[in-house]
Amino acid sequence: MAEIIYSRQSLLFLYRLRRDAASLSLTALCVVLMCSLCSSWAAAGERALAHGLWVWKGPSVLQAPGGSKRLRDFCQSAGINEVYISVSEHGDMSGLERFAEPIDLLHRSHVRVEALLSSVDADEPGKHRDKLLDHVRAVVKFNRDHPRNGFDGIHLDIEPQQRPENKGAGNLRFLPNLVAAYRDVRGLAEPVHLTVNADIQNKLLKGNASERKMLLSSLPHFTLMMYELSSPNDGKSTDEKAEKVRTASKQFLDMAYEGLREEDLGTMIIGLRTPDYEQLLPKMLETLDEANTRNPHYRGWARHDYGDTLKAGR
Repeated sequence: MAEIIYSRQSLLFLYRLRRDAASLSLTALCVVLMCSLCSSWAAAGERALAHGLWVWKGPSVLQAPGGSKRLRDFCQSAGINEVYISVSEHGDMSGLERFAEPIDLLHRSHVRVEALLSSVDADEPGKHRDKLLDHVRAVVKFNRDHPRNGFDGIHLDIEPQQRPENKGAGNLRFLPNLVAAYRDVRGLAEPVHLTVNADIQNKLLKGNASERKMLLSSLPHFTLMMYELSSPNDGKSTDEKAEKVRTASKQFLDMAYEGLREEDLGTMIIGLRTPDYEQLLPKMLETLDEANTRNPHYRGWARHDYGDTLKAGR
């Protein structure tokens, strides 16, 4: 804690201020209040942004010799402060116990850990959604058994748009069920202090205001997968690629929240993937922060995925 040293003049000023507090004018009080608000606004402008990383095949990654430390080291070198790590093997959650030590290692490096759960069908009520909710309950139980090194959140990758009946521009027939699944997961997670984040495609941002409100009010956080804007061999310069990232990210954020004034809307992380930029990916991620930090709906960036880094290192 910083030491505060008061001079004799400062103490005298404080004494007089206290003595005369009752006689302060309304104008002076307003000035004090405005200064306080300005300080609060400045602090808000310095909010910490999320810098995330998808880690697929989580059990295999962590079981590899030195796997946990390599992941920790990569997070430190790449400025990652949260990871979304898949926790099941072909739907089997019995290996959750092996995550306790890696979570502790990442936490000691100030990296949050979200349990990544994926499905193509979990939006549908019945056995598919029940299976997802059982997996969430398994994470909740793990945290109850490991109060000091549990998961920080649930990260959902539910992709009903992959099914044939849901393909096609403007086809959002699956949205009500998807939102219902999100709310069911939130209902299990939030009471035990787990955050919930969900990967979404830009198709979901093209709905009408009512559809976007339904989506964005269902969870506190979303991650937009902003893929295939560029490719390594498209002939564009680094600056041109960065400008495309800057423009598209602003457009998608504007599209998502256009006409919505509610205060309970989820914030947005924007994800980019390695195959689109290769070694230029860190520059593109920096561009996202530079372009959108002042947007209150923007929460940070995420990179897809750690597997690409492991392949490059072989």
